[in-house]
Amino acid sequence: MAEQLKAIKGMNDILPPDSARWEWLEDTVRRLMRRYGYHNVRTPIVEPTALFVRGLGEVTDIVEKEMYSFEDSLNGDRLTLRPEGTAGVVRAMNEHNFLYEGGRRLYYIGPMFRHERPQKGRYRQFHQVGAEVLGFPGPDVDAEVILMTAALWRDLGLTVGQDVRLQLNSLGQPDERLAHRQALIAHFDAHAASLDEDARRRMHSNPLRILDTKNPAMQAVVEAAPRLMDFLGEASLAHLHAVRAALDAVGVPYELNPRLVRGMDYYNLTVFEWVTDKLGAQGTVCGGGRYDGLIEQLGGKPAPAVGWGLGMERLLLLLQEVGVAPAAPAPDAYAVVLAGAPMPAVMHALEALRAQGVSVQQHPQGKDGAASVKAQFKKADASGARHALVFGPDELAAGQVTVKPLRDGGEQRQQPLSDIAQWAATLAGPSAS
Repeated sequence: MAEQLKAIKGMNDILPPDSARWEWLEDTVRRLMRRYGYHNVRTPIVEPTALFVRGLGEVTDIVEKEMYSFEDSLNGDRLTLRPEGTAGVVRAMNEHNFLYEGGRRLYYIGPMFRHERPQKGRYRQFHQVGAEVLGFPGPDVDAEVILMTAALWRDLGLTVGQDVRLQLNSLGQPDERLAHRQALIAHFDAHAASLDEDARRRMHSNPLRILDTKNPAMQAVVEAAPRLMDFLGEASLAHLHAVRAALDAVGVPYELNPRLVRGMDYYNLTVFEWVTDKLGAQGTVCGGGRYDGLIEQLGGKPAPAVGWGLGMERLLLLLQEVGVAPAAPAPDAYAVVLAGAPMPAVMHALEALRAQGVSVQQHPQGKDGAASVKAQFKKADASGARHALVFGPDELAAGQVTVKPLRDGGEQRQQPLSDIAQWAATLAGPSAS
Protein backbone atom coordinates (compact mmCIF):
# COMPACT_ATOMS: atom_id res chain seq x y z
CA MET A 1 0.00 0.00 0.00
CA ALA A 2 1.32 3.46 -0.89
CA GLU A 3 2.25 5.79 1.93
CA GLN A 4 -0.62 8.04 2.94
CA LEU A 5 0.17 11.70 2.30
CA LYS A 6 -0.94 14.34 4.80
CA ALA A 7 -1.34 18.11 4.78
CA ILE A 8 1.61 20.30 5.78
CA LYS A 9 1.63 21.14 9.48
CA GLY A 10 -0.23 24.37 10.09
CA MET A 11 -2.04 24.22 6.74
CA ASN A 12 -5.48 22.81 7.43
CA ASP A 13 -8.29 21.23 5.45
CA ILE A 14 -11.70 22.85 5.92
CA LEU A 15 -14.39 20.21 5.55
CA PRO A 16 -18.19 20.10 5.85
CA PRO A 17 -20.00 20.94 8.01
CA ASP A 18 -17.35 23.41 9.25
CA SER A 19 -16.93 24.86 5.76
CA ALA A 20 -20.52 26.13 5.99
CA ARG A 21 -19.42 28.53 8.77
CA TRP A 22 -16.74 29.88 6.45
CA GLU A 23 -19.25 30.40 3.65
CA TRP A 24 -21.58 32.19 6.06
CA LEU A 25 -18.78 34.52 7.18
CA GLU A 26 -17.72 35.20 3.59
CA ASP A 27 -21.33 35.90 2.55
CA THR A 28 -21.75 38.28 5.51
CA VAL A 29 -18.58 40.14 4.52
CA ARG A 30 -19.67 40.46 0.88
CA ARG A 31 -23.07 41.86 1.88
CA LEU A 32 -21.34 44.39 4.15
CA MET A 33 -18.95 45.47 1.39
CA ARG A 34 -21.83 46.03 -1.02
CA ARG A 35 -23.53 48.28 1.54
CA TYR A 36 -20.42 50.44 1.81
CA GLY A 37 -19.70 50.52 -1.94
CA TYR A 38 -16.51 48.41 -1.94
CA HIS A 39 -15.42 46.25 -4.89
CA ASN A 40 -13.62 42.90 -4.83
CA VAL A 41 -9.96 42.64 -5.85
CA ARG A 42 -8.01 39.38 -6.27
CA THR A 43 -4.22 39.37 -6.39
CA PRO A 44 -1.74 36.48 -6.90
CA ILE A 45 -0.76 34.29 -3.98
CA VAL A 46 2.89 34.44 -5.12
CA GLU A 47 4.59 37.84 -5.41
CA PRO A 48 8.18 39.11 -5.84
CA THR A 49 10.00 38.89 -2.51
CA ALA A 50 11.14 42.50 -2.92
CA LEU A 51 7.50 43.65 -2.69
CA PHE A 52 7.26 42.60 0.95
CA VAL A 53 10.82 43.53 1.94
CA ARG A 54 10.28 47.03 0.60
CA GLY A 55 6.66 47.35 1.69
CA LEU A 56 6.64 45.79 5.16
CA GLY A 57 10.15 46.75 6.25
CA GLU A 58 13.29 44.65 6.51
CA VAL A 59 13.34 44.77 10.32
CA THR A 60 9.92 43.24 10.94
CA ASP A 61 9.04 39.81 12.28
CA ILE A 62 7.25 38.94 9.04
CA VAL A 63 10.22 39.67 6.76
CA GLU A 64 12.92 38.43 9.15
CA LYS A 65 11.32 35.23 10.38
CA GLU A 66 8.00 34.30 8.82
CA MET A 67 7.93 34.60 5.03
CA TYR A 68 7.83 31.54 2.78
CA SER A 69 10.42 32.69 0.23
CA PHE A 70 12.10 30.64 -2.48
CA GLU A 71 14.01 30.91 -5.73
CA ASP A 72 12.17 29.95 -8.92
CA SER A 73 14.29 27.10 -10.29
CA LEU A 74 13.34 27.97 -13.88
CA ASN A 75 14.46 31.60 -13.99
CA GLY A 76 16.06 32.43 -10.64
CA ASP A 77 13.35 34.90 -9.52
CA ARG A 78 13.05 35.43 -5.78
CA LEU A 79 9.41 34.77 -4.90
CA THR A 80 7.32 34.74 -1.71
CA LEU A 81 3.94 33.36 -0.73
CA ARG A 82 2.04 36.46 0.32
CA PRO A 83 2.13 36.97 4.12
CA GLU A 84 -0.48 39.77 4.03
CA GLY A 85 -2.75 41.46 1.53
CA THR A 86 -2.09 45.20 1.49
CA ALA A 87 1.25 45.21 -0.36
CA GLY A 88 -0.15 43.09 -3.18
CA VAL A 89 -3.20 45.33 -3.57
CA VAL A 90 -0.99 48.43 -3.76
CA ARG A 91 1.30 46.72 -6.28
CA ALA A 92 -1.74 45.91 -8.45
CA MET A 93 -3.04 49.49 -8.25
CA ASN A 94 0.36 50.84 -9.32
CA GLU A 95 0.89 48.29 -12.08
CA HIS A 96 -2.51 48.88 -13.68
CA ASN A 97 -2.61 52.65 -13.02
CA PHE A 98 -5.88 52.01 -11.24
CA LEU A 99 -5.97 55.31 -9.35
CA TYR A 100 -5.79 57.39 -12.55
CA GLU A 101 -9.51 58.21 -12.43
CA GLY A 102 -9.67 58.74 -8.67
CA GLY A 103 -9.86 56.89 -5.38
CA ARG A 104 -10.88 53.26 -4.97
CA ARG A 105 -12.64 51.27 -2.28
CA LEU A 106 -11.58 47.61 -2.46
CA TYR A 107 -11.76 44.40 -0.45
CA TYR A 108 -10.24 40.92 -0.66
CA ILE A 109 -10.76 37.49 0.86
CA GLY A 110 -8.08 34.83 0.59
CA PRO A 111 -5.23 32.74 2.01
CA MET A 112 -1.98 34.16 3.42
CA PHE A 113 1.17 32.33 4.53
CA ARG A 114 3.58 32.78 7.43
CA HIS A 115 6.14 30.32 8.74
CA GLU A 116 5.51 30.30 12.47
CA ARG A 117 4.76 27.77 15.16
CA PRO A 118 1.18 26.56 14.58
CA GLN A 119 -1.19 27.03 17.51
CA LYS A 120 -4.86 27.69 18.06
CA GLY A 121 -5.80 30.79 16.10
CA ARG A 122 -2.38 31.04 14.41
CA TYR A 123 -1.58 28.90 11.39
CA ARG A 124 0.97 28.75 8.56
CA GLN A 125 -1.76 29.05 5.97
CA PHE A 126 -4.44 31.36 7.28
CA HIS A 127 -7.17 33.40 5.66
CA GLN A 128 -7.77 37.12 5.74
CA VAL A 129 -10.51 39.55 4.90
CA GLY A 130 -9.17 43.01 4.12
CA ALA A 131 -10.49 46.39 3.04
CA GLU A 132 -8.32 49.03 1.38
CA VAL A 133 -9.31 52.59 0.51
CA LEU A 134 -6.82 54.30 -1.79
CA GLY A 135 -6.70 57.93 -2.89
CA PHE A 136 -8.60 59.66 -0.06
CA PRO A 137 -6.67 61.63 2.61
CA GLY A 138 -9.35 62.71 5.07
CA PRO A 139 -10.03 61.43 8.59
CA ASP A 140 -13.62 60.71 7.52
CA VAL A 141 -12.32 57.74 5.50
CA ASP A 142 -10.36 56.47 8.52
CA ALA A 143 -13.58 56.64 10.52
CA GLU A 144 -15.49 54.91 7.72
CA VAL A 145 -13.25 51.84 7.67
CA ILE A 146 -13.44 51.57 11.47
CA LEU A 147 -17.22 51.96 11.46
CA MET A 148 -17.40 49.28 8.76
CA THR A 149 -15.69 46.81 11.11
CA ALA A 150 -18.11 47.74 13.90
CA ALA A 151 -20.99 47.05 11.50
CA LEU A 152 -19.46 43.68 10.65
CA TRP A 153 -19.39 42.68 14.33
CA ARG A 154 -23.07 43.57 14.62
CA ASP A 155 -23.92 41.61 11.47
CA LEU A 156 -22.12 38.57 12.89
CA GLY A 157 -23.78 38.81 16.30
CA LEU A 158 -20.83 40.12 18.33
CA THR A 159 -21.29 42.85 20.94
CA VAL A 160 -18.98 45.87 20.60
CA GLY A 161 -17.42 46.76 23.94
CA GLN A 162 -18.04 43.28 25.31
CA ASP A 163 -16.94 40.63 22.82
CA VAL A 164 -14.58 42.99 20.97
CA ARG A 165 -13.07 46.32 22.02
CA LEU A 166 -11.61 49.05 19.83
CA GLN A 167 -8.15 50.48 20.55
CA LEU A 168 -7.03 53.62 18.73
CA ASN A 169 -3.76 55.52 18.32
CA SER A 170 -1.96 57.88 15.97
CA LEU A 171 1.56 57.29 14.65
CA GLY A 172 1.76 60.84 13.30
CA GLN A 173 3.86 61.77 10.31
CA PRO A 174 7.46 60.77 9.42
CA ASP A 175 9.14 63.86 10.91
CA GLU A 176 7.22 63.43 14.17
CA ARG A 177 8.11 59.76 14.31
CA LEU A 178 11.75 60.62 13.66
CA ALA A 179 11.88 62.92 16.69
CA HIS A 180 10.12 60.28 18.77
CA ARG A 181 12.46 57.61 17.40
CA GLN A 182 15.52 59.51 18.58
CA ALA A 183 13.98 59.89 22.02
CA LEU A 184 13.15 56.17 22.08
CA ILE A 185 16.69 55.17 21.17
CA ALA A 186 18.08 57.34 23.93
CA HIS A 187 15.62 55.84 26.43
CA PHE A 188 16.27 52.24 25.47
CA ASP A 189 20.02 52.81 25.28
CA ALA A 190 19.93 54.02 28.87
CA HIS A 191 18.08 50.82 29.87
CA ALA A 192 19.90 48.40 27.55
CA ALA A 193 20.57 45.97 30.39
CA SER A 194 16.83 45.43 30.79
CA LEU A 195 16.21 44.64 27.11
CA ASP A 196 16.07 41.17 25.62
CA GLU A 197 18.25 40.21 22.65
CA ASP A 198 15.54 40.97 20.09
CA ALA A 199 14.96 44.46 21.51
CA ARG A 200 18.69 45.28 21.63
CA ARG A 201 18.99 44.24 18.00
CA ARG A 202 16.10 46.50 17.01
CA MET A 203 17.01 49.44 19.21
CA HIS A 204 18.66 51.41 16.40
CA SER A 205 16.90 49.92 13.37
CA ASN A 206 13.25 49.89 14.50
CA PRO A 207 12.82 51.01 18.12
CA LEU A 208 9.07 51.59 17.68
CA ARG A 209 8.56 47.83 17.41
CA ILE A 210 10.02 47.36 20.89
CA LEU A 211 6.87 49.01 22.26
CA ASP A 212 4.91 46.02 20.95
CA THR A 213 6.94 43.47 22.93
CA LYS A 214 5.12 40.71 24.77
CA ASN A 215 8.10 40.10 27.11
CA PRO A 216 6.79 40.72 30.65
CA ALA A 217 10.31 41.48 31.90
CA MET A 218 10.44 44.54 29.66
CA GLN A 219 7.06 46.06 30.45
CA ALA A 220 8.36 48.55 33.03
CA VAL A 221 10.94 49.92 30.57
CA VAL A 222 8.34 50.10 27.79
CA GLU A 223 5.80 51.86 29.99
CA ALA A 224 8.39 54.50 30.90
CA ALA A 225 9.36 55.13 27.28
CA PRO A 226 8.59 58.48 25.60
CA ARG A 227 5.07 58.62 24.16
CA LEU A 228 4.63 59.34 20.47
CA MET A 229 1.47 61.29 21.26
CA ASP A 230 3.64 63.94 22.93
CA PHE A 231 5.53 64.46 19.65
CA LEU A 232 2.50 64.91 17.40
CA GLY A 233 1.98 68.26 15.71
CA GLU A 234 -1.23 70.22 15.31
CA ALA A 235 -2.25 68.61 12.00
CA SER A 236 -1.77 65.03 13.25
CA LEU A 237 -3.69 65.75 16.43
CA ALA A 238 -6.51 67.37 14.43
CA HIS A 239 -6.70 64.25 12.22
CA LEU A 240 -6.98 62.01 15.28
CA HIS A 241 -9.57 64.26 16.92
CA ALA A 242 -11.70 64.19 13.74
CA VAL A 243 -11.65 60.37 13.70
CA ARG A 244 -12.62 60.31 17.37
CA ALA A 245 -15.45 62.79 16.78
CA ALA A 246 -16.95 60.56 14.08
CA LEU A 247 -16.76 57.47 16.31
CA ASP A 248 -18.32 59.43 19.16
CA ALA A 249 -21.13 60.66 16.91
CA VAL A 250 -22.05 57.11 15.90
CA GLY A 251 -21.63 55.79 19.43
CA VAL A 252 -18.77 53.35 18.84
CA PRO A 253 -16.76 53.07 22.09
CA TYR A 254 -12.96 53.02 21.96
CA GLU A 255 -9.90 53.48 24.13
CA LEU A 256 -6.73 55.37 23.26
CA ASN A 257 -3.71 53.07 23.41
CA PRO A 258 -0.47 55.09 23.01
CA ARG A 259 1.55 51.83 22.73
CA LEU A 260 -0.38 50.55 19.73
CA VAL A 261 2.06 50.44 16.79
CA ARG A 262 0.93 47.53 14.53
CA GLY A 263 3.34 45.04 12.95
CA MET A 264 4.28 46.67 9.63
CA ASP A 265 6.45 49.72 8.94
CA TYR A 266 4.11 51.35 6.42
CA TYR A 267 1.59 52.91 8.84
CA ASN A 268 1.17 56.63 9.64
CA LEU A 269 -1.47 58.70 11.44
CA THR A 270 -4.47 56.53 12.46
CA VAL A 271 -3.86 52.96 13.61
CA PHE A 272 -6.40 50.74 15.33
CA GLU A 273 -7.05 47.22 16.57
CA TRP A 274 -10.13 45.31 17.64
CA VAL A 275 -9.14 43.09 20.55
CA THR A 276 -10.83 40.44 22.69
CA ASP A 277 -10.04 38.79 26.01
CA LYS A 278 -11.87 35.59 25.06
CA LEU A 279 -9.10 33.93 23.02
CA GLY A 280 -6.15 33.97 25.41
CA ALA A 281 -2.90 35.14 23.81
CA GLN A 282 -4.54 35.55 20.38
CA GLY A 283 -6.28 38.75 21.41
CA THR A 284 -6.17 40.82 18.21
CA VAL A 285 -9.08 40.06 15.89
CA CYS A 286 -8.72 42.89 13.38
CA GLY A 287 -6.24 45.70 12.82
CA GLY A 288 -5.36 48.42 10.40
CA GLY A 289 -4.70 52.07 9.82
CA ARG A 290 -3.48 54.71 7.40
CA TYR A 291 -0.46 54.09 5.15
CA ASP A 292 -0.06 57.22 3.04
CA GLY A 293 3.53 56.55 1.98
CA LEU A 294 3.24 52.97 0.77
CA ILE A 295 1.93 53.63 -2.75
CA GLU A 296 4.93 55.83 -3.57
CA GLN A 297 7.27 53.48 -1.71
CA LEU A 298 6.20 50.65 -4.04
CA GLY A 299 6.75 52.69 -7.20
CA GLY A 300 3.46 54.53 -7.71
CA LYS A 301 2.55 58.20 -7.74
CA PRO A 302 2.09 59.55 -4.19
CA ALA A 303 -1.43 58.87 -2.90
CA PRO A 304 -2.99 58.40 0.54
CA ALA A 305 -4.48 55.10 1.68
CA VAL A 306 -6.07 53.40 4.69
CA GLY A 307 -7.28 49.87 5.37
CA TRP A 308 -7.63 46.91 7.69
CA GLY A 309 -7.30 43.14 7.79
CA LEU A 310 -8.79 40.40 9.95
CA GLY A 311 -7.94 36.75 10.37
CA MET A 312 -10.88 34.54 9.53
CA GLU A 313 -9.73 31.57 11.64
CA ARG A 314 -9.41 33.75 14.73
CA LEU A 315 -12.75 35.45 14.12
CA LEU A 316 -14.48 32.08 13.72
CA LEU A 317 -12.90 30.93 17.00
CA LEU A 318 -14.26 34.04 18.71
CA LEU A 319 -17.74 33.49 17.28
CA GLN A 320 -17.65 29.90 18.52
CA GLU A 321 -16.42 31.03 21.95
CA VAL A 322 -19.33 33.47 22.43
CA GLY A 323 -21.89 31.00 21.08
CA VAL A 324 -22.67 32.61 17.73
CA ALA A 325 -23.39 29.99 15.09
CA PRO A 326 -25.19 30.17 11.75
CA ALA A 327 -28.03 27.81 11.06
CA ALA A 328 -26.83 24.50 9.66
CA PRO A 329 -27.28 24.40 5.88
CA ALA A 330 -30.09 22.15 4.75
CA PRO A 331 -31.89 21.50 1.46
CA ASP A 332 -35.46 22.66 1.02
CA ALA A 333 -36.52 19.17 0.02
CA TYR A 334 -35.25 15.59 -0.11
CA ALA A 335 -36.30 13.24 -2.89
CA VAL A 336 -37.53 9.82 -1.71
CA VAL A 337 -37.79 7.49 -4.68
CA LEU A 338 -39.90 4.35 -4.34
CA ALA A 339 -39.15 1.07 -6.10
CA GLY A 340 -40.38 1.02 -9.68
CA ALA A 341 -40.40 4.80 -10.11
CA PRO A 342 -38.80 5.75 -13.45
CA MET A 343 -35.66 7.75 -12.64
CA PRO A 344 -35.69 9.89 -15.82
CA ALA A 345 -39.08 11.30 -14.78
CA VAL A 346 -37.83 11.88 -11.22
CA MET A 347 -34.71 13.71 -12.38
CA HIS A 348 -36.72 15.82 -14.83
CA ALA A 349 -38.95 16.97 -11.96
CA LEU A 350 -35.98 17.68 -9.66
CA GLU A 351 -34.22 19.79 -12.29
CA ALA A 352 -37.44 21.76 -12.85
CA LEU A 353 -37.64 22.46 -9.11
CA ARG A 354 -33.98 23.53 -8.94
CA ALA A 355 -34.57 25.87 -11.87
CA GLN A 356 -37.20 27.57 -9.70
CA GLY A 357 -34.66 28.14 -6.92
CA VAL A 358 -35.56 25.14 -4.74
CA SER A 359 -32.64 23.20 -3.26
CA VAL A 360 -33.32 19.49 -3.54
CA GLN A 361 -31.11 16.61 -2.45
CA GLN A 362 -31.56 13.42 -4.42
CA HIS A 363 -31.23 10.06 -2.70
CA PRO A 364 -28.64 8.06 -4.66
CA GLN A 365 -29.79 4.83 -6.24
CA GLY A 366 -27.81 1.69 -5.48
CA LYS A 367 -26.92 -1.15 -7.83
CA ASP A 368 -30.20 -2.85 -6.97
CA GLY A 369 -32.36 0.28 -7.36
CA ALA A 370 -34.03 2.35 -4.64
CA ALA A 371 -33.19 1.83 -0.97
CA SER A 372 -36.00 1.01 1.46
CA VAL A 373 -38.53 3.74 2.17
CA LYS A 374 -37.57 3.69 5.86
CA ALA A 375 -33.87 4.21 5.06
CA GLN A 376 -34.63 7.04 2.67
CA PHE A 377 -36.86 8.87 5.17
CA LYS A 378 -34.14 8.48 7.79
CA LYS A 379 -31.69 10.17 5.43
CA ALA A 380 -34.27 12.83 4.58
CA ASP A 381 -34.71 13.66 8.25
CA ALA A 382 -30.94 13.73 8.87
CA SER A 383 -30.43 16.12 5.95
CA GLY A 384 -32.46 18.82 7.71
CA ALA A 385 -34.79 19.21 4.74
CA ARG A 386 -38.13 20.85 5.40
CA HIS A 387 -39.98 18.54 3.01
CA ALA A 388 -39.75 15.07 1.54
CA LEU A 389 -40.77 14.63 -2.09
CA VAL A 390 -42.09 11.09 -2.53
CA PHE A 391 -41.84 9.81 -6.09
CA GLY A 392 -43.77 6.56 -6.48
CA PRO A 393 -44.66 4.79 -9.74
CA ASP A 394 -48.38 5.44 -9.24
CA GLU A 395 -47.86 9.14 -8.46
CA LEU A 396 -45.61 9.61 -11.47
CA ALA A 397 -48.07 7.80 -13.73
CA ALA A 398 -50.69 10.32 -12.59
CA GLY A 399 -48.27 13.23 -13.18
CA GLN A 400 -47.94 14.01 -9.45
CA VAL A 401 -45.51 13.98 -6.53
CA THR A 402 -46.35 13.63 -2.83
CA VAL A 403 -45.00 16.49 -0.68
CA LYS A 404 -44.58 15.47 2.96
CA PRO A 405 -43.62 18.15 5.54
CA LEU A 406 -40.82 16.98 7.84
CA ARG A 407 -40.51 19.90 10.27
CA ASP A 408 -43.71 21.84 10.83
CA GLY A 409 -46.22 19.03 11.26
CA GLY A 410 -48.35 20.05 8.27
CA GLU A 411 -50.37 17.66 6.12
CA GLN A 412 -48.89 15.92 3.12
CA ARG A 413 -50.32 16.86 -0.25
CA GLN A 414 -50.23 15.93 -3.92
CA GLN A 415 -48.74 18.44 -6.36
CA PRO A 416 -48.93 18.36 -10.19
CA LEU A 417 -45.62 17.93 -12.00
CA SER A 418 -47.03 19.76 -15.00
CA ASP A 419 -47.20 23.06 -13.08
CA ILE A 420 -44.10 23.05 -10.82
CA ALA A 421 -43.59 26.82 -11.14
CA GLN A 422 -46.92 27.43 -9.36
CA TRP A 423 -46.06 25.55 -6.16
CA ALA A 424 -42.23 25.44 -6.06
CA ALA A 425 -42.09 28.55 -3.83
CA THR A 426 -43.99 26.69 -1.09
CA LEU A 427 -40.94 24.44 -0.67
CA ALA A 428 -38.23 27.08 -0.63
CA GLY A 429 -36.87 28.31 2.67
CA PRO A 430 -36.52 32.01 3.60
CA SER A 431 -32.95 32.24 2.17
CA ALA A 432 -33.89 31.04 -1.31
CA SER A 433 -33.23 33.50 -4.08
